[in-house]
Amino acid sequence: MKNIIFTDLDGTFLNHDNYSFEESSEALKKVKQKQIPLIFTTSKTKIEVELLQKDVGIDEPFIVENGAALFIPKNYKGFDLDFLDDHEDKKVLIFGKTYKQILNFYNEYKQEFGMLGFSDMSVEEISKLTGLTTQKAELAKQRDFTEPFILQDESKLEKLKNLALTYKIKITKGGRFYHLIGEKQDKGIAVERTIKLFETLYGLLLNSIALGDGPNDIEMLGKVNIPIVIQNHLGEYLSIENPKLQKSSFQGSKGWNEMILKNV
Repeated sequence: MKNIIFTDLDGTFLNHDNYSFEESSEALKKVKQKQIPLIFTTSKTKIEVELLQKDVGIDEPFIVENGAALFIPKNYKGFDLDFLDDHEDKKVLIFGKTYKQILNFYNEYKQEFGMLGFSDMSVEEISKLTGLTTQKAELAKQRDFTEPFILQDESKLEKLKNLALTYKIKITKGGRFYHLIGEKQDKGIAVERTIKLFETLYGLLLNSIALGDGPNDIEMLGKVNIPIVIQNHLGEYLSIENPKLQKSSFQGSKGWNEMILKNV
């Protein structure tokens, strides 16, 4: 049975504080040697993931903006992907709403609920909140599907969630921000659809592995054969009821390295 790996980035494959993946080198080498599809499954944007893939040295499919879309390199492994739409140099399968639809809701209610989203933040503000360089913060603003935001008054969250659902929008929580996303998208939906797609393309069942550390990873972890929770930057773990669940001993890329070596 062929392995396929879905991994969150911030706080999982990348360290929370410095975004380094250096401590994953041993496991990453093994993944490359075995030609295991390593599918970044993240709240980051398409351009952010593409640049990270270059740094990591892979050219694989990836899932962006909390399950909004799956991008696949054209001519990936020689598969016939003509049934998918084109998006620049990639094929794409879209699950989420457009950024314009999300911003229509955000702009209508941002003042009432005290939301401050990426669209209203300067590059410098995003850099300060995330620890990203200003160049990378600029890339984080180039969104196609979702709006990360901070909420000034947490007591308004439930009312905001209920209102968003009437617009077929929901709210998920990442490591640093809340995210306005399409009602019919999350990492779990995208992972499930991706597994089915690649089982069809490969003509065999896949042994699916997923790694994550944040609340927006819960749905993804519920859709795979081997769910792995990485210890977060506070030394804590997601609370998930799953008899198959594995937990890392370490945080970030060191924990990722540990658990991939155990499972592939």
